Amino acid sequence: MVKGERHFVLIHGANYGAWCWYKVATMLKSAGDKVTTLDMAACGMNRKRVEDIGSISEYHEPLITFMDSLLPKEKVILVGHSFGGISISVAMERFPENISVAIFVAAFVISETLTYPTIIQELKLRRKSSLMDTNYLFFDGPNNPPTAILFGPKFMESNMYQLSPPEDLTLALSLVRPFPLFGDEEKLLKETRVTNDKNGRVPKVFIISKEDNLMTEDSQIWMIERTGPYDEVKVIKNSDHMLMFSNPQELSSLLLHIAGKY
Repeated sequence: MVKGERHFVLIHGANYGAWCWYKVATMLKSAGDKVTTLDMAACGMNRKRVEDIGSISEYHEPLITFMDSLLPKEKVILVGHSFGGISISVAMERFPENISVAIFVAAFVISETLTYPTIIQELKLRRKSSLMDTNYLFFDGPNNPPTAILFGPKFMESNMYQLSPPEDLTLALSLVRPFPLFGDEEKLLKETRVTNDKNGRVPKVFIISKEDNLMTEDSQIWMIERTGPYDEVKVIKNSDHMLMFSNPQELSSLLLHIAGKY
C-alpha cells in the first residue's frame, strides 16, 4: 500500500487495551500513516464489565463493528498481539476483502485445522513456569469454574516484561483488567470457526518475539506450523512478550516495511 493511504488497526491482547500501543501508534502516525487502536469489550476504557460478557463474539464486537463500518473497497492492515490474533482471525473470516494483510505479533492464530481450545491446551502443556500470583475470578460462585483471569504483578514482571522499561510495567499494572474465560466450548468453537476459503484469502505475516517468556519461541513456531502457509515470518530479537514496550522501534519499522509490500 502507498504511504499516507495506509490504515493500521492495532488489536491488543488479554487483560490489555488500546493504551498498550501508545509508542507504536505514535511511531506509525509519525511516518504519515493512519492508525486506529481499539478497546475490546471490558478492556481499556470500554465500559462493559467482564462479568457481563457471555461469549467471545461479545468480546471482539468492537473490532467487528469497526470492520463493518468500512467502505466496500476500503482496506486496512490488521495487527493482532497475543490473544488479539484470535480477534483478527475472526475478522479475516468476516471481512477478507477489507484487509490488505494480517500481521500476528507473538499471537494466537486460529485456522480451519487449529481451534482456540486446542491452542490453550497446547500452551498449558508447554508452560515452563507457574502462573505465580495470577488471580482467577469466580463471578458464578466458588463452586463453579472461574469466569475471568487477571495476570499478577510478579508473573507479568518475569514472564511478560523482563526486557521492557519498568515504567511500562507500572503503567500496565494500573490499567490491566480481568479477561473473560469463555467456558462454553461448543459456543466458542462455533463463534471462532474460520475457513481456508475466506480466511485464507488474506495475506498473513507472523512476527516472532525471540525472548518471549510467556509464549516462547518454540510455541510461536508451533503456531506457525499449524496455521500456515504464511507470506512471511519475521523475528524480532531483544524483545519480551510485550514487544510494543520492549522493542517498539523495531516493531514499528517492521510493520511499516510489511505494509509497504501488501
